[in-house]
Amino acid sequence: MQSTDLGNKESGKIWHRKPSPATRDGIIVNIIHSTSDYHPKVLRFLNVAFDGSGDCLIAGDHQGNIYVFDLHGNRFNLVQRTAQACTALAFNLRRKSEFLVALADYSIKCFDTVTKELVSWMRGHESSVFSISVHASGRYAITTSSDTAQLWDLDTFQRKRKLNIRQSVGIQKVFFLPLSNTIISCFKDNSIFAWECDTLFCKYQLPAPPESSSILYKVFAVTRDGRILAAGGKSNHLHLWCLEATQLFRIIQMPTKVRAIRHLEFLPDSFDAGSNQVLGVLSQDGIMRFVNIQTCKLLFEIGSLDEGISSSVISPHGRYIASVMENGSLNIYSVQALTHEINKPPPPLVKVIEDLPKNKLSSSDLKMKITSGRVQQPAKSREGKIQTRILKQDLMGNFENKENELSDGLNKKRLQILLKGYGEYPTKYRMFIWRSLLQLPENHTAFSSLIDKGTHVAFLNLQKKYPIKSRKLLRVLQRTLSALAHWSAIFSDTPYLPLLAFPFVKLFQNNQLICFEVVATLIINWCQYWFEYFPNPPINILSMIENVLAFHDKELLQHFIDHDVTSQLYAWPLLETVFSEVLTREEWLKLFDNIFSNHPSFLLMTVVAYNICSRSPLLHCTLKDDFEYFFHHRNNLDISVVIREVYHLMEITPAHIHPESELEVFVALTKGQYPVFNQYPKFIVDYQTQERERIRNDELDYLRERQTVEDMQAEVDQQRVKDEAWYQKQELLRKAEETRREMLLQEEEKIVEQRQRLAAVKRELKIKEIQLQDAARRRFLKLQQDQREMELQRLDDEIERKVQMRDREIASTAKDLEMRHLELETQKRLYEKNLTKNQEAVAKAIQEDADAYRRKVDLEDHMFHKVIEADQTQSRETQKIIEDSLAKAEQACLNTDWKIRTLHKQQCDDLHRSAGYQEVAALLQKNRRKEMEVLNAMMEKDAEKWKEAEEKDFHLKSEKKASALSDASRKWFLKQEMSAALEHAENPFIQVSLNRKTEWDGMEQNLIKKVRNLRQRLTAQARNRCQTPHLLAT
Repeated sequence: MQSTDLGNKESGKIWHRKPSPATRDGIIVNIIHSTSDYHPKVLRFLNVAFDGSGDCLIAGDHQGNIYVFDLHGNRFNLVQRTAQACTALAFNLRRKSEFLVALADYSIKCFDTVTKELVSWMRGHESSVFSISVHASGRYAITTSSDTAQLWDLDTFQRKRKLNIRQSVGIQKVFFLPLSNTIISCFKDNSIFAWECDTLFCKYQLPAPPESSSILYKVFAVTRDGRILAAGGKSNHLHLWCLEATQLFRIIQMPTKVRAIRHLEFLPDSFDAGSNQVLGVLSQDGIMRFVNIQTCKLLFEIGSLDEGISSSVISPHGRYIASVMENGSLNIYSVQALTHEINKPPPPLVKVIEDLPKNKLSSSDLKMKITSGRVQQPAKSREGKIQTRILKQDLMGNFENKENELSDGLNKKRLQILLKGYGEYPTKYRMFIWRSLLQLPENHTAFSSLIDKGTHVAFLNLQKKYPIKSRKLLRVLQRTLSALAHWSAIFSDTPYLPLLAFPFVKLFQNNQLICFEVVATLIINWCQYWFEYFPNPPINILSMIENVLAFHDKELLQHFIDHDVTSQLYAWPLLETVFSEVLTREEWLKLFDNIFSNHPSFLLMTVVAYNICSRSPLLHCTLKDDFEYFFHHRNNLDISVVIREVYHLMEITPAHIHPESELEVFVALTKGQYPVFNQYPKFIVDYQTQERERIRNDELDYLRERQTVEDMQAEVDQQRVKDEAWYQKQELLRKAEETRREMLLQEEEKIVEQRQRLAAVKRELKIKEIQLQDAARRRFLKLQQDQREMELQRLDDEIERKVQMRDREIASTAKDLEMRHLELETQKRLYEKNLTKNQEAVAKAIQEDADAYRRKVDLEDHMFHKVIEADQTQSRETQKIIEDSLAKAEQACLNTDWKIRTLHKQQCDDLHRSAGYQEVAALLQKNRRKEMEVLNAMMEKDAEKWKEAEEKDFHLKSEKKASALSDASRKWFLKQEMSAALEHAENPFIQVSLNRKTEWDGMEQNLIKKVRNLRQRLTAQARNRCQTPHLLAT
């Protein structure tokens, strides 16, 4: 299996060596698309679609990159970047280079693969489009989303119809039947309708499936002939509907491991006439199984559990299968490789005679061994005589069956026995049997040389005479006829050659070499002596048919003679069309199974048998037109009866009139080069060719002259048209000028009338304006009066409201004053309480000082070294007390300042309100005077308290200062005493020490008095510095 990475390439080869798909998986190539960015990733393919020829496919990934893969030319090309994911694709439009793509923004775009340009942009869907179905003609398309289906005209790209449904019933799929003008619409409630495309008339509705096997249909598929509809869903059951009978005719149960069906598609076959027998079923496990719907046998499968398939598309000719895998890659499968084992022809039956070393040859000595493969040769024996006899017998047997032995190991006799038993060859092996019966050489080189010569001039305008709808079929027919004309010149002038070759071209349109060789073999063997009387019909062949008919049915021949019906009317139309006009496809194939298996005279006998089997309606025909119609149209005739009649005629016809005695036996085409075909009057053909060439040259000259004349005539006509157009234009201009003048006069009259009417209207409007102004003035005066009355009323209400508000404010002010008085009394009591607490605290502190002094005196007597430490501790405590006292005094000053500012602010507010509240002002003044008296008294009391506090503080400082002096003197004394004690430790001076102690006590008392006097002076100075705060009164 080859793998191709598209990468960032816009074009290149799909595979780099000739693909050889294995029978096991059948994969031709695996295509992936990965990016080469900094972080490489694989771009997933989402959708794929084949074109009408089946050799090109188009695929789109989830980033909107759309590629065209030419499997025949081994090329791929990036044709478009849509920048958004595609949800559906269609590539079988009437213009072969265009394709439709449905995008994620709910729009449908049409692009051209050659120019890579946008052709059209179609909008109209409101949800994602998941299906695009194109009509067989390529002119119309149906796009389907979950809520609607729309029919588009691809010539104008305009919407023709829109299918609207209820929200409760969703759409599953809407699509065209192949090769038909019918639209099938399938809904989520299992209802299926068929509509006529042009009129949208409902043709029929399929009945509901039986309740025993009812499933919700999700996926659908239709055979190419449009006769069978396959439907499946979340179940392992498949329903097959016959659309002609509108009934369910078969239910197929898939294997148990299939729980749901995700996709269905029939596998086309070139030789099944559109009645496809193989159905591809993609299940939930990612495996696509192909089953025969007639035998219900599993033929082959693609995909696996590890590499599951997401969706698949089969080419129209059934050669390729394109599958989008679950990993995002694209696999291309070869159907021929997958079906190689199935389509393998049966092994040839070869008889090998083995001889034993004995001399006797009996029936028991010959053993027949059936093997497959190459023919085994008998071993040589040493005994020449006996071996010679045995080989002679073997050679005689081989000589008798020589003409019955065919290539590929088939035996003509056994094929004839099989044909007589079943009436026809198996459809599956018919083409193989035909090729063996006709012993086609398959000269590729010779056929290529004929094809390379191009289209023969005789068939350049073939489509005008034979308008065939299929362009491919027309092209194959044109090539086949051109190859025949290049092979032999007579075929370029044979008028019935297209009719003769058309059924074979239609049958072998996918293999032009086989088609050419089949037609050539038919002409050489079954068309013997047809061209001896060219360009007239083969009189000799028609005479043979007339002789046989005269022998077997004289009455019918006499009836033909009586009504002037010759063999050119009842035999030649059947021969020149090889019965293709009067038989259906299946009947024609059955007939030619027998023709190719018998002597070339079988075809002539078939003409006689057809007339004999149709004698009843022919005997009732009296008009020549009726006979012509009968032999150019299909009739109600059983071909099996005709074939049995042919075999009967072949056996009972006398030898002297039997065509077998006149016609040559079958001769196959030669290998390598095709034989020369010159069984025709060459001088007539050459003369006709020369005459035709002369006529063609004359015609070309005539066409050139006619073209020149037509060009001149066109120029004259064009000039005449221009002159007539100029005169008409001038006449129109003159008439238009007169019309404009009349219109101007009428407009002027209308303007005068309008001005008069306008003046009258202006006068009326002026009068109305004066009246309106007078009425407005009166209304304005009344409005002003009402407004003034309302203003007076509002002022009265405002005055009353102000009075009430003033009364409420006076009452509230009185209440506020009472509350203020109560607050002041409360503050006074609190202040007195605080003073008492402060006095107690001071007394406690003095007591503590006395206690500390006593403890200090006691300690000084015991330890000298703690005197300094006690002195420092006392100094810190004294400093702390002084700092606390200063802080409290400062806080008291701040509180007083705050109260003064508060009173000042209140006074300012009172001044602002004094203008409107005169009565309240007097009461406020009285209260203020009382309040000032209270405040003055409090300030005086406060000053006295502060003065007392300062005096006490001064006294404390004096005491501490005296204490410090005493401590200093004591320290000095202790140092002296310690030094004296060290010097005179051994001399007791007890009496002197006692005297000095008495002196120092007297000195200490004097120092205490001095400290007390100093405190008093400092207190007096502090009192003088303290200023009484001034209260502002207004």
